[in-house]
Amino acid sequence: MSSSVVKPVQRRRVFYIPGYDPIHPRRYRELYRKEGAAQAAISGYELALSAKAAEGQGRYGWHVDAAIDRGTIQTDFEVLVWSDIVRNSMDRGIASTYAQLVRTAWAYIASGALLRLMRLRKGPVIAALYPVGMLLIQLLVALLLGHGVGTALTWSARYLPLGQEGTALAARLMVEGVLYWGSLFGTAWALLTWFKSRDNKLFAYYLMHDYAYSARYKGANPPELEARIAEFTDEIAAALRDDVDEVLVVGHSSGAHLAVSILSDLIRQGRVPANGPVLSFLSLGQVVPMVSFLPKAYRLRGDLRFLSTRDELSWIDVTAPGDGCAFALCDPVSVSGVAPDGKRWPLVVSAAFTQTLSPERWRALRWRFFRLHFQYLCAFDRPGDYDYFLITAGPKTLGQRYEGRAPSPSRIDMAVSKYTDVAA
Repeated sequence: MSSSVVKPVQRRRVFYIPGYDPIHPRRYRELYRKEGAAQAAISGYELALSAKAAEGQGRYGWHVDAAIDRGTIQTDFEVLVWSDIVRNSMDRGIASTYAQLVRTAWAYIASGALLRLMRLRKGPVIAALYPVGMLLIQLLVALLLGHGVGTALTWSARYLPLGQEGTALAARLMVEGVLYWGSLFGTAWALLTWFKSRDNKLFAYYLMHDYAYSARYKGANPPELEARIAEFTDEIAAALRDDVDEVLVVGHSSGAHLAVSILSDLIRQGRVPANGPVLSFLSLGQVVPMVSFLPKAYRLRGDLRFLSTRDELSWIDVTAPGDGCAFALCDPVSVSGVAPDGKRWPLVVSAAFTQTLSPERWRALRWRFFRLHFQYLCAFDRPGDYDYFLITAGPKTLGQRYEGRAPSPSRIDMAVSKYTDVAA
C-alpha cells in the first residue's frame, strides 16, 4: 500500500479533474488562492501561490509553497481541462434542449435507474429532476402567455371592417388564425429565449445538458471523452516518472468517475512505477451512480470493480450529507453492484458540514446548493480531519493522513444498481 511510505512529502504533483463545468480553469486557481488563505489563517499554517515554473507549457495550473508543521512543501497543480467538451455539448438551442429533456428522462425512467437512484439519496435525484421540472414550467408559462396574447389580438381583430358574409368571413377567420397562432408561438418563443438568457441564475439548461451528456450513450463515454481520458492518463503517467513524493489525483463531481477510468487505465497499462511517487486518489462530491446505474456503463462499472482492489494507490472518497448534489456517503463501488472479493477502496469519509462549519456559516450556506457542492474545495471554520489544503499542500500523503481511519458509520454500501455487467 502506498501509504506505507513514512517520509514527509516535500514535493507533490496534483492533478485536478473538474466536473461538468464550462468555465475557464482560472476559476479554480482563484478559489484555491482565496480559500487557501482563509484556511491557513484559521488553522495556523502558511500557503503562497505563484505561477507555474514553466508557465505557458502543459496544462493550466499554479505552484504552491507551504510551511506546515515546521516543514516546507512544494506543490504543482494542473487542471485537467475538458471544459471545451462541456461547452460543445452545451451548444444547443431551445428546441434541441427540450428534445434532450425527453431523451434523458426516458433513458433514466425506462431503464429503471431513476427509481433505484431514489433508494440512495433524494437530494441528487431532486437535483436531476429540477431541470426537467423547471424547463417544463418555463414552457407552460410561455404557452399560457402566448395564448393570452393571441386571444387578446383575436378579439381585437373581430372589430376589423371585413364584413360577416362569404369571402369576408373567411378572410376574418384567416386573420384571426394568423394572429392567434403567430402571437402564441412568437410570444412563447420570446419568453423561452428570455428564460434561457437568465440561465446563469436558474441553471435549468446547464443541468439539463449535464445529465443529457451522460444519458446520451446510456452511460458509455462519448468518443471525444475517451480520447481526453487517454490524454490525461499519459500526463499522469509522465508525472509518476518525476522526482516527487506524491502524485495526487483529485476528481470533483463528474470528474470523480473520469478519474476512476483514468487511474484504472494507468494501472492496467503497467505505468505505475514500483519505486516511484506515491499515487493517491481523492474523490469529492461524487455523482458516480448517475452514470454507473445506466445500462451501458460497462466501462465505468468495470473500472470501479478493478480500482477497488488495487494496492498501487490509496483512494479516499469524501462527501457530505449537506451536499444535496452529491451521492453523500454512498460507496460508489458497492452501490453500483460491482464490489468484488478483496475490495479495499474507497475509504468513505464524511466532510460533515454541520460539524466542520460553524452554525452561522452553515445557516449562510445551507440553501446555496451549488455553493455547497464546491465546499470541499473551500475553507472550513471548524475543520475536522478533512482539510483540502493540508491534503493538497501538506507534509503527509493522502494514505498517511487517513491511515487507521474507520469509514463513516453512515455510509451506504448495499448493492442497488439493476445493471452490473462490466466491460470484457
